[in-house]
Amino acid sequence: MAFALRSLRIFCRNIHNGNGNGALLSLRKSNTKLNLIRITERYKSTIEDSVPKIAGSLTNISVTSSSIPSLQQNLNEKKEQNESNTNNEDEEDRKQREQSWKMMKISFIIFGVSLGAMGGMFIYDISRPVYDENGDLVEDEFSHLPFFQQLWKRLYRELTYYKKLVQEPSREKLLPDPLKYPYIQPPYTLVLEMTDVLVHPDWTYQTGWRFKKRPGVDQFLEALAPPQFEIVIYTAESGMSAFPILDSLDPNGYIMYRLVRDATRFVDGHHVKDLDAINRDLKKVIVVDWNANSVKFHPDNALKLPRWNGNDDDTTLYDLAAFLKTIHATSVDDVRDVLSYYRQFDNPLEVFRENQRKLLLQMQEDESQKEQQSNSKPLTSKWSKTFFR
Repeated sequence: MAFALRSLRIFCRNIHNGNGNGALLSLRKSNTKLNLIRITERYKSTIEDSVPKIAGSLTNISVTSSSIPSLQQNLNEKKEQNESNTNNEDEEDRKQREQSWKMMKISFIIFGVSLGAMGGMFIYDISRPVYDENGDLVEDEFSHLPFFQQLWKRLYRELTYYKKLVQEPSREKLLPDPLKYPYIQPPYTLVLEMTDVLVHPDWTYQTGWRFKKRPGVDQFLEALAPPQFEIVIYTAESGMSAFPILDSLDPNGYIMYRLVRDATRFVDGHHVKDLDAINRDLKKVIVVDWNANSVKFHPDNALKLPRWNGNDDDTTLYDLAAFLKTIHATSVDDVRDVLSYYRQFDNPLEVFRENQRKLLLQMQEDESQKEQQSNSKPLTSKWSKTFFR
């Protein structure tokens, strides 16, 4: 008791004297201990609270791991469903293809039956017996035969007629008879191909099809116009395309006759110019063409030129005019002899120019020799005999 009173007296004295630091320190030490105790209690409570959470997480993990087989099962079900959908689509496509092919076969059958019925009606129509306007039978050379044989014979006759209509010229005489006096018939007949001899077809996106005139075509036609040559256009082009071109190509009418595709003979896939039906003496007929198949029946009458491709520096028509005028000037009796000679060359006009050059040189040499001979004679040789009497 006395010790306690003494301690309290000392504590109060210290406070009164301002020396209370020790007491404060002792109090702070006790407060620090209290803080440490509180922090420890909080940490324990935190650990205790976290233990159930960890258990819950483990429980969730176990639940998740237990749900993996169910997810795999769902994936398998989806895969099976996709495969079943794909199989259904393939089955539908197969059925659709079968249906389309079935409809196509039915369409072909209907088309074939219709075509056969129309063909049968056409055959019967052109081969049946013919009746006049009164309903009486018109007899022909097959009327005495059995019915089906009549049909066959008449069908063969009609098919032969249409075959000749396509393959042979449309008439026996392609040109009229030569002109009689007092009209002037040119001594030679010049047969010209139109395409790639006089004009060249050209096609572009901007203009479409158009025909280009060969250089010198106007001078060529004017130089050989009647009465020197009877100019005839003989081409495998159709009349619908040839006539407008010739109208613009020959406004002066130098071309006397025009023969188109229906006047040709169709042989082995080629339209051949039939000179036997031209109604002229073949000794006086000259055919100018670039295609040997077009004149294969009468090669002796053909002058084959290189094909013109549309170049602007071409001078072939000028040389051709000179060649033909030479034939006319020399009054060749049979042009086939001259044409047969030039047919052996690839470019006969070039050979003709060379021959003309050699002939001109020869003529100049002959004239020079004659002048030399006349100058070398003595002066008395020119006097007449009466001069010496």
